Amino acid sequence: MKRFLPFVLVVAMAAVPAAAQKNRNRKNPQPDNSADSTMPPTNDNQKIDTVISQMLAAWQVGAVDEMHKYYADNVCVVSGAWEQPLFGWDAYAKAYTAQRSRIQGGQLDRTNTLIKVIDSNSAWATYQWQYVVSVDGQPQDIRGHTSLVFTKQADNWVIALNHTSMVSDTPISTAAPPSVTPVPMGQNPAPPQ
Repeated sequence: MKRFLPFVLVVAMAAVPAAAQKNRNRKNPQPDNSADSTMPPTNDNQKIDTVISQMLAAWQVGAVDEMHKYYADNVCVVSGAWEQPLFGWDAYAKAYTAQRSRIQGGQLDRTNTLIKVIDSNSAWATYQWQYVVSVDGQPQDIRGHTSLVFTKQADNWVIALNHTSMVSDTPISTAAPPSVTPVPMGQNPAPPQ
C-alpha cells in the first residue's frame, strides 16, 4: 500500500483544478503564459528545410496530391536520367506516378543540406541523398545530389526548379566499394587501359 501512495498523490494533485493550485501558490505566483502558446516564428531557412522534409516524406510514400503543395504549378524538373526537362506540375506528376509504379518499398536519406535565402521571395537548397529501394524487383542503392530553387507564393516557399543528378545506381547484390587511387597534386591520373 505504501508504494501506491505517491502515485495516488500525483493523481490527486493532477485532479485539483488549476485555479485552486494557483491560489495555493500565492507566495510564488507563476506567470500565466496560456495566451502565449504559439510557437516562436521560424526563419526562412527552417521553413525551407521543413518544406524539403515534408516533400520528401510525401515523395517516399507516393502521396502525389500532398507533394503538389510543395511545388509551383510551373515547376521545371530535371531528372537524374538523360531525358528532357519536364515543365509544369502535371507533367512531373505523370512522370513521377509512372516511375513510382516500378518501385517497391524504399528508404531515402538526405544529408549535407545547404540552404541559401537570396531575398524575401527566392532561395535555393542543395543536398545529397541515398535511396535504397527495389526497382522492378531488383534491390538498388542509388545516390545523388538535388538542387532546388524556391520562390515564395502566398507566404509559402514552393519549389520552382528541381534538378537531380544521380551519382551511382548500383544493384545491392553486386555492390562493391569503388576503387580509388590517390593522385598527387599537380599530376594527371593515368588514362584508363
